Amino acid sequence: MFKVAVIGASGLLGRAIVDELAGQPDWQVVGTAFSRPAPTTVALDVRDPHAIGQFVEREAPDALVIAAAERRPDVCERDPDLARALNVEAVRAIAAAAQRRGAWTLSLSTDYVFDGTHPPYRHDSQPAPLNAYGRSKLEGERALTETTDLGCVMRLPLLYGPIVDWAESAVTSLVPAIAASASAQGKAAAMDAWAIRYPTFTPDVAFVIRQMLERHAGGNAIRGIVQWSGDEPMTKYEIAVRLAEALELDARLTPQPTPTDATPRPHNCHLISERLEQSGIGRRTPFDTAIRQVLAAFPWRGDRTSDTPD
Repeated sequence: MFKVAVIGASGLLGRAIVDELAGQPDWQVVGTAFSRPAPTTVALDVRDPHAIGQFVEREAPDALVIAAAERRPDVCERDPDLARALNVEAVRAIAAAAQRRGAWTLSLSTDYVFDGTHPPYRHDSQPAPLNAYGRSKLEGERALTETTDLGCVMRLPLLYGPIVDWAESAVTSLVPAIAASASAQGKAAAMDAWAIRYPTFTPDVAFVIRQMLERHAGGNAIRGIVQWSGDEPMTKYEIAVRLAEALELDARLTPQPTPTDATPRPHNCHLISERLEQSGIGRRTPFDTAIRQVLAAFPWRGDRTSDTPD
């Protein structure tokens, strides 16, 4: 029996990982959660190193996937101590506990470790984060590699996938504004047309992680830094246009040619995924196909723009 612990199993990506791994015969999956506990998860505060050590000793996983993080750039700017606790020290504590048991650890990072001025970026390109979020995730990468010799960092870009509310992904968070702009009294919604993103489907990421775990289970663990990314470049404005098409809404959208975010964002952090691709690992679902799956599972009505599903 091959056992995997998914730390942060209640989040956008964590749920997709658990769903993917649960279908594997002879695999056992244990997920942890903190802010959204469920009967199927183990309560764990990753800010508590003692609790982490107890969890790893008790569950004795063969591999751990760290999907818990503070991923909101604005929150990281306002509360750098929280960002460091979740994105750096928690990774260090989990990696240390895993190292003691000889378990492989996969820590998920971000394209925001780069400044976006010289894309595309390889796994060995020089990081240069622009904001507190990117800096904390870069420190988290180093915390992993300094703590365990049986670990891997996986950098990811903008994620979207099956949601529990519109705000859970920066992609689906655009839906209420799109819907409001399409209403009779609605005003045009301004959408950023400057930053180039590469939306990546969480079930695809989960599939890639499962392939990586299979390598570890077979005695050929991947170590160091890898990257995975969708291959369709889009600005937030272009994402909104395609969302409106999928929702069949006559939305009024205005492109914003200059950045307006209070927290600086990189212009284009296109990640090259060659390390995984050269190993025969990967899957990409076209954006239009994937986003329709997401919207079909979380239906929207024209008279509702709240975050609550039907």
